[in-house]
Amino acid sequence: MRVKENSNISASPHIRERLNSGDIMLMVVIALLPATGFGIYNFGSQALVLVLATTVTAVLSEYIYEKLMHKPITIRDFSAMVTGLLLALNLPPTLPVWMGMLGAVFAIIVVKQLFGGLGQNFMNPALGARCFLLISFTGKMTYFVYDGVTGATPLADLKAGESVDTMSMLLGTIRGTIGETSVIAIMVGAIFLLLLGIIDLRIPGTYLLSFVIFITIFGGHGFDPQFITAHLCGGGIMLGAWFMATDYVTSPITKTGQIVYGICLGVLTGLFRLFGGSAEGVSYAIIFSNLLVPLIERVTLPKPFGKGGEK
Repeated sequence: MRVKENSNISASPHIRERLNSGDIMLMVVIALLPATGFGIYNFGSQALVLVLATTVTAVLSEYIYEKLMHKPITIRDFSAMVTGLLLALNLPPTLPVWMGMLGAVFAIIVVKQLFGGLGQNFMNPALGARCFLLISFTGKMTYFVYDGVTGATPLADLKAGESVDTMSMLLGTIRGTIGETSVIAIMVGAIFLLLLGIIDLRIPGTYLLSFVIFITIFGGHGFDPQFITAHLCGGGIMLGAWFMATDYVTSPITKTGQIVYGICLGVLTGLFRLFGGSAEGVSYAIIFSNLLVPLIERVTLPKPFGKGGEK
């Protein structure tokens, strides 16, 4: 039998899917545009420059590394663009551009390429780079300005026991990172991905529900809708739940595992926010949960038929 050159012969099971990884990543880029556009509108030209710098640097870093290592060039799969864009959305708009570019290089080279490239990284590259920058340049990464006024984020005010304006937090007219402030813009992108079937509700739904239950029990306010709403609208929990916790590479493949993963995310975020030194905690919660994924999959992976006995 004659086989065409573009045919791929492999062992079963044979899964046919019209979308490839490049199509999926492009859809994620499109879904991030509302949050990106609002961030640029909200914070001005500084945000635009930072978004362009980190995204271009991420793509160039991947291209140069693969060229030097004589590996296939993969920048057309849009994964490097997604990493650079997500990193920018997790940065304060006042961050010096060179720091954002350094973070993009770290994300692509250290977190992604040194572990084998797309599909091999053990944690979300953008969040790995954000934590690297947060440890290296704490002052710059925690300096927030909105409308010319410097101050703490509403989430930090909430942790300090002060009142916050939940409507402003919902709309996004607050201090914060470029892409985390507007819940409405984030949800527009999330709904887009849900409708296309790129993501489902299992991970983000379990994450957010577990987080709400945790802060209701341990937050000291009981079931206080305003307190819960402020926590959901503040910080990076919505951006993290819909766009980073759902990363195919660093999340479990089993349905049960995804639920366990979501519970871990919710509990860890609650722990970090309520009992940690920082008002935030999403980045570290996702990274720690990423590291738990192999164990989660080992426990939740169904046994093949006839292999039920333990040796």
